Order: sequence, then C-alpha cells, then structure tokens
Amino acid sequence: MYSAQSPSERLASEEMPLPIKYGFPRFLVSMISLCLALFAVIVFASSVGPVSVPFEQTIAIILKKLGLHMEASFTERELLVISEVRLPRILVGALIGAALGISGAAMQGVFRNPLVEPGYVGVSSGAAVGAVCALFFGWSQFSVWALPFSAFIGAALAVIIILAVWRGSRSRSIATLLLLGIGINSLLSALINIMVASSTNDQELRSIIFWLQGGLEARTWEHVQLIILPIMVGCLITLSFGRHLNMMLLGDDQAASSGVNVRRTRYILLALASLMTGSAVAVSGIIGFVGLVVPHMIRLLTGPDHRFLLPASALGGAIFLVLADVISRMILQPVTLQVGVVCACMGAPLFIALILRSRKGGRTT
Repeated sequence: MYSAQSPSERLASEEMPLPIKYGFPRFLVSMISLCLALFAVIVFASSVGPVSVPFEQTIAIILKKLGLHMEASFTERELLVISEVRLPRILVGALIGAALGISGAAMQGVFRNPLVEPGYVGVSSGAAVGAVCALFFGWSQFSVWALPFSAFIGAALAVIIILAVWRGSRSRSIATLLLLGIGINSLLSALINIMVASSTNDQELRSIIFWLQGGLEARTWEHVQLIILPIMVGCLITLSFGRHLNMMLLGDDQAASSGVNVRRTRYILLALASLMTGSAVAVSGIIGFVGLVVPHMIRLLTGPDHRFLLPASALGGAIFLVLADVISRMILQPVTLQVGVVCACMGAPLFIALILRSRKGGRTT
C-alpha cells in the first residue's frame, strides 16, 4: 500500500537511532562482550602456532607486558615467542582492524550508503601506488620506514586530489564524490599494473605482489609505535561525531537544520578515515572487506546509532582481523597465507549472507 510518508520520514522511521533509555543497556552489554571477545582472541592468537604455549602462561606473559603480575611460570623461550614475535603482529592486526572497522562505519554514514568502504575514495589505491613506487624505484633499500612513509604519502595525495576535483566540480553531490573515487582507483590501479609489468627483478616483483595482497608478517614493536598514535587519535576524534552522523542519515538539509555543519563534518570525517586507513595500509598492504563487512555485522548487535556503532565497529574490526591472521597462519601449516587473502575469503561469503538476509527482511542492514 502506498505510504504518505516523505523519503526523510521513511528513512527516519527505519534508521533513526534507538532512544538512549532503550539503546544504552543493549550497547553496554555488546561493548563488554566485544571487549572480552577481543581479549580472548588476543590470548588465543598468542598461544597457537608452531610453538604452542598454554593459555595460562600466555595470559601471564601478556599481563607482564602490561606491568601486572600473575602466579604462573613460563620459560624464556615462551616469553620470547609471545612478547617479541606474536604479540607485536597481533597488536598491529588489532589496530589495523580497528582503523578499518571504524573508518568503514564512518564513511557509510557520511555517504548514507551501506556498501561504501574506505578504499572507495582512493585511500587504499593511493597507498598502494606509494608503496609500489618505493619497491619499484628501490627507495625501500635506504630505510625500513621508506615503504610505509611512501604508502602514507600516496594515500594522502590521492584523497587530496579527489577532494580538490570534487570541490571544483559543478556537482558536489555524494554520488559525484564516489564516482571520482572509482575513477581515481582505476587510474591508480593502471599505474600499479604498469610498474608490475615493467619490473625486471623477480625479487622486486614478488615483493610488490606480496604487499598488494596484504599481510602482517614480520611486524615488530616499531610498527606498533608507528601506527598506534594516528589510529588511536583518529578513532577518538571520530567517536565524537556519532550524533552528527545520526543527523546526516536524514539528509543534508535535515542535518543542517539540526545544527550540524554538514560540509565541515564531511571533510573532517573523510580526513580522519584517510589518516587511519593510510596508516593501516602503510604497514600491512591492502586488506579489504573489513571496513565493509564489520559495520554490517555490528549493526545487528547495536542498531544504527553511530554513537554506539562507531566504537563497536572498531572492536569488531580488531577481532575480525586478528582471527583472520590466526587462520592465515594455521590453516595450511607450514605455508602461511596472506591475511588479505583470508579476509577476502571470509568477508565475501559473510557480505553475501548479509545482503541475502537484508533482502528477506525487506531492508538493508
């Protein structure tokens, strides 16, 4: 039957945040559950591997790194394996997953489109071009930080170019920005293919392909230190825009009438998503589906209220990527798969299942 509701009213009835008195208890339970799940996943990921470490000793070592004490004995070998080999890799994965998860949730709110993820505005492709240039031209031989720095610069330049063209265009709609992102992604992918085809060094070619698939191999505490500040600061600032994103779901005019500076909010959130995604991609390579699938899954737990969705997506992304890394290490031992490949294998079926579920429910999640 035809409904007399306007598009804004229909959107409000479907996507408006839950009232605090009903939504907060559910959110609190969800957040506590996600925090406990993240800790359990970190302990599990630290324990399993070619050298297996009992859970009790693993927890004791993790607490020792946090400056806490637990009555449990462990060997120097177990301490070395967990604290210097596995834990840095796991924390890098958790930080990257959190960055991609919260960036995906924020960008889906900005674009009012549940099928958007950080790579759509050229962040991942820009970082890929920067990293491939570092490998192709040999910059990575001069310093261990040359590759992540080049990747971050590439991501920043790609976003700046897209936003500059968008501001200079006659149509400043969200659809135009997405189309520009798709166009820039195609151009940058072509540049990457040119460098891959022109590579004459087999080791250089393998390094490029390996990086483009995304991985967490050989990550150290230095990599944790490199990304923890931009990702944590980006997450904290993004969390403060939960109410703004709720208002923007109703459309730009409705948000502006509610006191939201739509243009400034959009630019800030795009910049924050670019900062976090660029930092993540700079140390891991391209990892897809986290920023696309995780916010969908989290909405089933917390609902569409961005005040709840953003922090839950960060925790969910961390859990998702750490689990994917465990699978990449264990499923074909002694062969190690790239975590980006595992994320695609996990993310694609989950995404298809979510789409089918939303179709049966008559609405998108």
